[in-house]
Amino acid sequence: MSECTHDCSTCSENCKDRKEAEKPRLNKFSNVKKVYVVMSGKGGVGKSMVTSQLAVLNRRKGNSTAVLDADITGASIAKAFGIKDKAYGSEKGILPAESVTGIKIVSMNMFLKDEDDPVVWRSSLATGAVTQFWTDVYWGDVDTMFIDMPPGTGDIPLTVLQSLPVNGIIIVTSPQELVSMIVKKGVKMAKMLNVPVIGIVENMSYYECDKCHEKLKIFGDSHVEETAKQCGIDTVVKMPVNPVLACACDNGAIEYFEGDWLMPIVDKL
Repeated sequence: MSECTHDCSTCSENCKDRKEAEKPRLNKFSNVKKVYVVMSGKGGVGKSMVTSQLAVLNRRKGNSTAVLDADITGASIAKAFGIKDKAYGSEKGILPAESVTGIKIVSMNMFLKDEDDPVVWRSSLATGAVTQFWTDVYWGDVDTMFIDMPPGTGDIPLTVLQSLPVNGIIIVTSPQELVSMIVKKGVKMAKMLNVPVIGIVENMSYYECDKCHEKLKIFGDSHVEETAKQCGIDTVVKMPVNPVLACACDNGAIEYFEGDWLMPIVDKL
């Protein structure tokens, strides 16, 4: 092997310097201290709702907060926060929208003519868009960024976990029996990529009766504690089926929700 010139464009060796050089660099005018990924092995478990609540609770603690919506074809973060502004640029980069309480947000819907236009892209384009949200957006100074992932363990989660400085993963699940298998897939992916799992959120865990306050397990018994123990995860949060939360997301009012179910996770960040 010839002597390294540190010019990767003239070399075919797959060395450490090349790997570092190929990692996407954060916008040079920005400083993001911590990055946490919210992911799930399957769709329909309320991952974006959990991401939104984590961001809101983190902001309520006084931390500057941002959300990067990496679910390119199913973007919903902007709607949850009532963001209708379109993206535009400055000399420092693309400017994120800001929510009522000052949470910085970038979501694919901000780049579409109409929010219900489909994004019919192959995975390479979607992955490239997520990377550009990191490199081309002027985030400014951010204490904590949450990245809302698409479901599964495919191209976008792999790219984010391999190339961005992720501090930890929050896995979102639901009470069904098959979910223990899906949670384990996410945990094993995290271990493969040497990223710690901060905790597991079991969404739709129960419904609390307004009158008697009995907790009804409408989706069956939970197995999340057993799964967490098997995976060596010590923080498990159970969230109820809550129509008020769903309505808040639909109406762009997630910042006004009441509830501290997710604080055990936020306090670990």
